[in-house]
Amino acid sequence: MSLFANTPPLLEFDLLRSFVAIAESGSFTRAAEQVFRSPAAVSMQIKRLEETLGKSLFLREARQVRLTSEGEVLLSYSRRLLRLNEEAVSQFMAPSIEGTICFGSPEDLATGVLPKVMAQFARSHPAVAVNVIAGSSTELLSLLDAGELDMALLTAGNVGQDPTRGEVVFTEPLVWANRSGGLAVESHPLPLAVASRGCCWRTMALEALDKQGIEYRIAYTCDQSSGMQAAMEADLAIAPIPQSHMRAPFVKVDDRWGLPELGEYQLLFEHRKELGPAGNALARYIVDAWKTPR
Repeated sequence: MSLFANTPPLLEFDLLRSFVAIAESGSFTRAAEQVFRSPAAVSMQIKRLEETLGKSLFLREARQVRLTSEGEVLLSYSRRLLRLNEEAVSQFMAPSIEGTICFGSPEDLATGVLPKVMAQFARSHPAVAVNVIAGSSTELLSLLDAGELDMALLTAGNVGQDPTRGEVVFTEPLVWANRSGGLAVESHPLPLAVASRGCCWRTMALEALDKQGIEYRIAYTCDQSSGMQAAMEADLAIAPIPQSHMRAPFVKVDDRWGLPELGEYQLLFEHRKELGPAGNALARYIVDAWKTPR
């Protein structure tokens, strides 16, 4: 009996490319243009993929197609598989990309998710040196305009920030967080840990509390999210933070306290016009990394 008799079927990368194109464009026709195939050929590819997995991947509607729950799961895997395939092939077939890139990031990302992403990029592009500068979004935009940065991740909606700049690469809910078992949320007025004036998280939080008529006081102000976390850990305050930033010992404030919903915040990507091969490689990697659920 063959050792491979019971192995699962292999997913074909051409099928996955078409699948991702449909998921991102919301249309078989637009996806067909992106992958240089006819709409009928793309439809046949998706039929093969669905037959391979034994699952329906799309809900066909009048004006668009939407992913099923199984399709949402496959999208995450597909993006990662395609990116890994590109990295592997580039190691052996693509010419070596060299250069130095100056990259800007908000402090909370520079000390959280970003190092893991940069480590993955370094493994696939070892001849590219990336210098990271952490700062506020308004500071990073100024550095971009001054030519001191090649590209940057930015939070949207900060006071004084040009709303027309940047590509949205990630959206997620902003939530109220406090120390697990902490008592700060029971205090009156409500003690808050927020960033300095101009930060979109601060603005969203204060506007939501004002609209609902909840009394609060700014108990802790800091330019860096690490300061807000320190205040929460000491149970001095609660804070508005992105859902993906939730880490022990912090938890989402229970609904029984009646705090208002904060809505969603957006992460943007901005870069100078001419990046060169190294910059283009990093730009694609950054955008794909944040568009892929982690």
